[in-house]
Amino acid sequence: MVIKAIIFDVDGTLADTEEAHRAAFNETFAEYRLDWRWDVALYGELLDVTGGRERIRHYVDSYRPDFVKPTDYDGFVKRLHQDKTRRYIAMLTDGGIPLRPGIRKLIEDASAAGIKLAIATTTSPENVVALLEANLGKDWRARFAAVGCGDAVPHKKPAPDIYRRVLDELAHFGIAAADCIALEDSNNGLRAALAAGLRIYITVNPYTLGQDFSGAAAVFDDLSDLDAFYRQAGFPMTS
Repeated sequence: MVIKAIIFDVDGTLADTEEAHRAAFNETFAEYRLDWRWDVALYGELLDVTGGRERIRHYVDSYRPDFVKPTDYDGFVKRLHQDKTRRYIAMLTDGGIPLRPGIRKLIEDASAAGIKLAIATTTSPENVVALLEANLGKDWRARFAAVGCGDAVPHKKPAPDIYRRVLDELAHFGIAAADCIALEDSNNGLRAALAAGLRIYITVNPYTLGQDFSGAAAVFDDLSDLDAFYRQAGFPMTS
């Protein structure tokens, strides 16, 4: 297989963002005078649900059935999530969330080798822009042939919709699923990528360490040893 494109997930894959997300949720809950607090264990469970608004709804339904929903519950959840996103982006803008080991070099090596780069994530476009602008500069978008994120598709991971959307964009470059690899960190992402017909590599983080990654081509702690990843994936370059 000749690799023509790499499709990256964002949260937990490009950067260890989940603790910042958790802190932003908790600060927002406190601002709204809600007696909700998501500790590490609980947040790990909630990460099984993709999407911030979806996660809030799941928490209320599954953990806080006593919560009296306001009349405009949809609007309440939307505002809560918007304020959480504002706090999270402030953390990114301050440069507090670097890329994971090996990611910047992988992006540089792949670009130099003519391999297209793409993003397939369920996080919001604002989060993606803030993270990559802080770490790759304001021209980060020029590095990526396709970017799929947020509510661009009706069903989030583990549904394959976001990957299929990105693959549709890559098709304009003559690239098919068989020409790509995906880089993910979670079982939800694994299932989404596999359903889209992609070969997938996993880099775990503390929240996903114990998940089932059956079907992945390989599982790594991170990409600090890029040569090992390149050998495993069959890349036409070395670090």
